[in-house]
Amino acid sequence: MFIDSHVHFDDFVKDETLAKYLENAKEANVNEMVAIGGSTEANTLSLKLARAHPGCIFGCAGYDRDLATKDYDLSELRGSLENPLVKAVGETGLDYYYTAETATEQKKLFAENLALAAEFEKPVVVHSRDADEDTLALLKDYSKDWKSDPGRLGVLHCFTRDAAFARKVLDLGLMISFSGIVTFANANPLREVVKYVPDDRLLIETDAPYLAPVPMRGNRNEPAFVVHVAKQLAVLRGDSIDSIANLTAQNARALFSL
Repeated sequence: MFIDSHVHFDDFVKDETLAKYLENAKEANVNEMVAIGGSTEANTLSLKLARAHPGCIFGCAGYDRDLATKDYDLSELRGSLENPLVKAVGETGLDYYYTAETATEQKKLFAENLALAAEFEKPVVVHSRDADEDTLALLKDYSKDWKSDPGRLGVLHCFTRDAAFARKVLDLGLMISFSGIVTFANANPLREVVKYVPDDRLLIETDAPYLAPVPMRGNRNEPAFVVHVAKQLAVLRGDSIDSIANLTAQNARALFSL
């Protein structure tokens, strides 16, 4: 059985295709999915889906970097995190590729999310793009504040960096999740990193509806396609797809307390 550790369900709900994609996932043995938050609307939807699909969809709540220069209410996020159906804080993090000019505001918001994750003892789902040093610095502070199970600190999702950055993320205690990017033609350096991540730190995701993996490029990504990510990891690590499915599912259950 596969667990898709990172799905954005917003568009599926808006265009009323959710039932179809959940059925596709079931047929592909993707029986559990983590619905990612990041805004008031996304957090509300994540919790709604977790209530409607118990044991299948699990909730997250956080404030992502897009809100860094907008009005946001931490008390509202705190209220979401009090709900036991919300399994993690996120996604949240830093992205200097598109909005480096808001770096100061992004770091403040990320730090606030991390403080709540430590307080509520819920792992953090981290986005980081072109912000390696600042991401690591804030995560280092967070790891010092974390008082719960050290294996549940969080995950750097949709990993795209090199082995040196992966080592630093792993040293802090986080897991690393790979998406369909690992199947892309230009992803050879990333494929080397796949071989480097220990079994107990490895997760898979789609980041649906984005980043459909080969051989599904050109289609809307969906949870069922996480199987293609697993197949690529199995090849790269010299392992069976069943083994990759089982160990990544076990890691997801441990991280998110599923």
